[in-house]
Amino acid sequence: MLFARVHCLNLRLFLWIGLMLILGLPYCCAYTNELDVSAINSFYAALGSPPLPGWVLSGGDPCVEGWQGVQCVDSNITGIVINAANLGGQLDDGLGNFSSITTIDLSNNNIGGGIPENLPLTLHKFFLSANQFTGSIPSSLSKLTLLTDMSVNNNHLTGDLPDAFSSLTGLINFDLSVNNISGQLPPSMGSLSSLTTLHVQNNQLSGILNVLEDLPLKDLNIENNLFSGPVPEKLLNIPNFKKDGNPFNTSITPSSAPRQSPPQAPPSGSPIPDTMHTNSSDGPSSQESPHKLSTVKIIGYVVVALFLVIVIVLMVIFCLSKCQERKSKHDELFRSQVGRTEMGYRKPRSEEHFAETKNKVPEAAKKGHRERKEYVTDMAMTSINMSETADIVMPHLPVENVTVTPIVPRKNVVGHSPEMMNTTPTSVRSFSVGDLQQYTDSFSEENLIRDDRLGKVYLAQSSDGKLLEVMKLDNVNSRVPADDFLELVLAVSELRHPNILELVGYCAEFDQRLLVYRYFSKKTLHDILYVGDDLNTRLSWTARLKVALGAAKALEYLHEDCQPSLVHQNFGPANLLLNDELAVCVTECGLSSLMSTNSVTQLSGRMRAMYNYEAPEVNEYGKFTDRSDVYSFGVVMLELLTGRKPYDSARPHYEQHLVRWASSQLYDINALSKMVDPLISGSYPEKSLSCFADIISRCIQQEPEFRPPISEVVQDLIRMVNDVKHATNDDHV
Repeated sequence: MLFARVHCLNLRLFLWIGLMLILGLPYCCAYTNELDVSAINSFYAALGSPPLPGWVLSGGDPCVEGWQGVQCVDSNITGIVINAANLGGQLDDGLGNFSSITTIDLSNNNIGGGIPENLPLTLHKFFLSANQFTGSIPSSLSKLTLLTDMSVNNNHLTGDLPDAFSSLTGLINFDLSVNNISGQLPPSMGSLSSLTTLHVQNNQLSGILNVLEDLPLKDLNIENNLFSGPVPEKLLNIPNFKKDGNPFNTSITPSSAPRQSPPQAPPSGSPIPDTMHTNSSDGPSSQESPHKLSTVKIIGYVVVALFLVIVIVLMVIFCLSKCQERKSKHDELFRSQVGRTEMGYRKPRSEEHFAETKNKVPEAAKKGHRERKEYVTDMAMTSINMSETADIVMPHLPVENVTVTPIVPRKNVVGHSPEMMNTTPTSVRSFSVGDLQQYTDSFSEENLIRDDRLGKVYLAQSSDGKLLEVMKLDNVNSRVPADDFLELVLAVSELRHPNILELVGYCAEFDQRLLVYRYFSKKTLHDILYVGDDLNTRLSWTARLKVALGAAKALEYLHEDCQPSLVHQNFGPANLLLNDELAVCVTECGLSSLMSTNSVTQLSGRMRAMYNYEAPEVNEYGKFTDRSDVYSFGVVMLELLTGRKPYDSARPHYEQHLVRWASSQLYDINALSKMVDPLISGSYPEKSLSCFADIISRCIQQEPEFRPPISEVVQDLIRMVNDVKHATNDDHV
C-alpha cells in the first residue's frame, strides 16, 4: 500500500515537470525563425547598432520580444518599418537572407552607401526615400518578381537605369525622383504592365519616352530632366502628366500609318498598261468614262465647297455671338460695379499719355481706333491705420472718372474693425508709362524693392513726394488682354482690409502691364527672419503672435468675406510686409489668375523656395483651395516658431525639411521647447507655446479636409493674444 502511494506521487511529479517543460519551451528556445534572426542581427550591425527599443546585436527573439518596427507572422519576420529614426550606417548583402520579409520601409533616415545587390526575393514594398544612398540602382532588381511598390527618391543615386524591369510585371508605384540618375529609359520598362505611378523628376535622364507610351500610367512626372524628341501622343492622355523642364520638341509624335509602296515601273520593253481602256471592245462607253469621272469630281467639289461655306458662316455667326455675349458681360460688369460720377473733366496735359475726352471716346470706338480708357475714382480714404505717406494724390487726372463699388462682406467676422466693413468707394487710377518711368527713375535697380513671383516691384515717388510700389509684370503676364487686365484691376481694387496691400492704379500702355500699390514697407517677414534685419531682435513672442494674427485676418477676408471667395495661392513670408511698428500687410492678393500662366514655371532660386509652402495636393494635382492657403499659413507659423527656413540644405539631412522634421514633435513639450527660435527662447508662456504648436499641427495636416478654416485659426490667435495681454497686464501688447 505504501509502495503504491509512493509510485503515485512520483508519477504526479513527472507529469508536473513535463507540463512545465512544455509550457516553458517557447521561453527557453527562440521562437523567431533562425534565418531571420541571423539576417536582422547582420542588418542591425550594418546600421551601426543604433539605440532602437528591444533590438540586440546578437541573438534575441524579435517576434516574441517586440522589437520596434519589426512585423511578424507566426515565427517569420515579414516587415521592418522604421521611419524618421535618424538611422545611419548602411545596408549590407545580408538583407537578402530574410526568408519571408515583404516590406522594408526605412524612409526619412540618414542611411548611406549603396543599395545592396542581394535583396530579399519575397519583397512587395521597398521604401528608401530621403536617405543618403549613393551608387546606382542594382541590376538584381529583376529578381524581385513580387515587387509592387518601390521608392528611392531624394537620395544621391547616379548612373544609368539597369535594363532589369522585364520581370516586374506587378510593379504599381515607382519613385526615382530627386537623384542624379542619367542615361535613357531602358527598353524593359515597357514591360511594366501594372505601372500606374512613375516619378522620375529632377534627374539627368535623357532620350525619348516611347518606351512608356503603352503603360497604364495615371500619374507620370518627368520634370527637370533632359528628355528630348516629341512627346508621344498617348502620354498626353495621362490624367496627371508633368513634363516641364525638358528640351522637348513642340511637336507630337504622329500616329504611325502604313507606308504605301511606290508603283513599280514595268519591265524594260514591256508595254505600258492602259488603265483608261481596259476593254477595247467596249467602244463608245470606254470613251465616255473620263467625262463621267470629271462630272462626278465637279459635283464633289461643289458639295465640299458648299459644306465649307456653311461651316464658315456658322463659325462667323458663333464668333459674333460670343463677342456680343462678351460685350454684354463687360457692359453688365460696368453697370453693376462702376457708377459714373457727375464730376467735370479736366483737360489732359498730354495727348501722348491720355485718351481723348469723354465726348470723343464713343466716336473713336466706332472707328475702331484703339484708345485706352482711363478709369479713376475719388481717393476716398477709410480709417485704415496707414502712414501719412500713403495718401497718394497724383498730379495728372485722366479723362474719365468712375466709381468702383467695393466687395460687400458676407458677414461680420470677430476681429474685424468697423472701418473695414464700410462700403466707401475705393480708388483706381490709370498711369502712363512715362509717369511711372519718371517716378521709378526708369525702373532702376536702385529702386528695386523685391523680385516677386509675378514680376519685379519698384519703389516710386510721385511728383508731389508721395510713395508708391509699382509691380512690373513679367513678359508672359504682360500679354494679358487689355479687357481681362482691366477686369482684374477692378476686382483687386475692391479688396479693402488693413492687412492687405491696397491697389491704387495700373498701366496698360504699349504692351506693358503694371500694378500700382500704396507704399507700405520694403521689409518682408522673410528678410526679418533670415537676412538679419534689425527688427529681428524686436520680434518677440507677442510680436510673432500679432504677425500671425494679422496675416490670418487677411486670409480670412479673402476666403470668407469676398464674393466670390479668393485663394491667395502664393502665401509665404516673402509676401508679408512688415513696417517699423511690425504691422502686417499681405501682397499679391487677388492675382491668382496671373499665377496660372507658365510664367511661374521659370523661377529664380528664391522664388522656387515658395514651393516649400505648397500643400501636398497642390504639388500632386495642382489643386488650390482655401485649405491649401491654410497649409501655407501653417508653414509660416512654423517659421515664426522656430526661426528656420522650410528647407535648409545646410542642416543635417533629417532636419532639412522643416515640416517633416517638426510635425512629429509638436505635441512633445520638451521637444517643442528645443525647437523654439533661440531669439525668443524662454520668453513665452508654456501654455501659449502649446496652443501655437497645436494650431500649426492642424494647419499642416496632409489631407485638406482635416485642416481648419482660417476663421477658426483667427479666433484661436485672438484668444492667445488676449491671454498674453492679461498675463502681462499690458493693454498695449
